[in-house]
Amino acid sequence: MDRVSTALIAASIESINRVGPCASKVTLEKVEDVREARRKIIIDRAKDILHKWTIESMPSVDEVFKEVSETLKTGKVGKYGSEELSAGPGLEIAKEIIIVEGRADIINLMRCGLMNTVALEGAKVPEAIKKLCKEKDATALLDGDRGGDLIFKELLQVTDIKYIARAPRGKEVEELNCKEIFEAIDAKVPIQETAKLEAPKPPKREKQKVEVPKEIVEAIKSLEGTLEAVLLNEKSEQMERLPVSQLAEKLQQAEGVNTVVFDGIITQRIVDVASEKNIKRIIASRVSDAVKPSLTVQLMTFGEIAEG
Repeated sequence: MDRVSTALIAASIESINRVGPCASKVTLEKVEDVREARRKIIIDRAKDILHKWTIESMPSVDEVFKEVSETLKTGKVGKYGSEELSAGPGLEIAKEIIIVEGRADIINLMRCGLMNTVALEGAKVPEAIKKLCKEKDATALLDGDRGGDLIFKELLQVTDIKYIARAPRGKEVEELNCKEIFEAIDAKVPIQETAKLEAPKPPKREKQKVEVPKEIVEAIKSLEGTLEAVLLNEKSEQMERLPVSQLAEKLQQAEGVNTVVFDGIITQRIVDVASEKNIKRIIASRVSDAVKPSLTVQLMTFGEIAEG
């Protein structure tokens, strides 16, 4: 029944004053929706089922310990040769091996499923490594730092390794994730092509000095070490001198500025504001590496200015 019909029946029942030969009084205490009561029973039962299910499906302490122990067995670092070098469990049966710098590298590679590993354990190449390189196809996976560079040169001189692989510059093999490890190995270089890795970089050409009006040269000399800025108009006449901390805000309000010279670092914000205000040139102590080249604003450092 709907609520209206239920309420009418309840009111009618309350109006009864006699039942058979006896005087009676009927009072309504509560109207309860049977469907709601049933819904509550279902919810309570569902909670009970979920609680029992969670307890029954939770592994025991013994099961957890056993599972972890099995994992540790798989990842046990062994020893190889008379020098007892740290090695993965698959080293001796593998036709292809990976040479790394230390025990921590071995553990990290094993975590990624690479078991055919052996560690140098130092800058000097052990005799066992030299022997392995003659018997198997060896890839050296080295850190991307100066230490890795030195070991790289040593391996080239005293072993018959087939490939060289490197961690990204500035990173060590032990801190790489699995994706980075496999990417480094996939990018390995055959030993015949290592001359490309060893090729010296051509010397950087010094930038040609730029000649500017003498007023700008004088402004540079007066600003060095002051953390101040000078705004110049198209005729290189000084318009204003102010602290570098106020420069960006001032440029947003300024009009007629052609050149900005300041003792500080050119940031992207300064370049963006200068571009909006049609400023042609910014000269400072240094340009931030994060700054994108601008098509409308010439960016220079003090060192690029020719002294008049």
